[in-house]
Amino acid sequence: MAGHEFSEPADRERQVADPTATPRAAEEPRHSCDPAFQHGVVVGFDGSTSSERALAYAIGMAHRSGSGLIIVHVANRLPTTVWAGCEPPVFVDVPDHRTEVLGLELACAEYLTEVPWILVERGGDICHELEEVGREYSADAIVVGSTHGIVGRIFGSVAGRLARRAQRPVVVIP
Repeated sequence: MAGHEFSEPADRERQVADPTATPRAAEEPRHSCDPAFQHGVVVGFDGSTSSERALAYAIGMAHRSGSGLIIVHVANRLPTTVWAGCEPPVFVDVPDHRTEVLGLELACAEYLTEVPWILVERGGDICHELEEVGREYSADAIVVGSTHGIVGRIFGSVAGRLARRAQRPVVVIP
């Protein structure tokens, strides 16, 4: 199957809250995501070798469990400072267009024909965003590749930070 991106139809009417209704509990999951991907497998993907190995494992995991695959790319937001005379500097996020390139590569990949999948773009802290997507989709697991090198040793690896704070199983692929 090809990848899909789901958005709200423009002509869909918004529901108005009933002031006489009992408020819902805060613990109830949001159901704004496509139900076909509920209880799927979330995988962090940035095109690196370790994320490609994680994607391959996640595809097999989703295929064996008969669930969907939620591929998450957390885009790099490059902070830039804009100085406007005497006013304090303003920080502007410069979007990373790598998600579009990754989406095209994934859409052409034959190995993704085994499972239904979607590509979700987020911006921000990688660990937080992966866990947030996992929560939104009630994912059964989050799969990430391991980080090698000096940067991971200095700042801590994404896999290690995610494994410590996640509310669902985290599979780290070497």
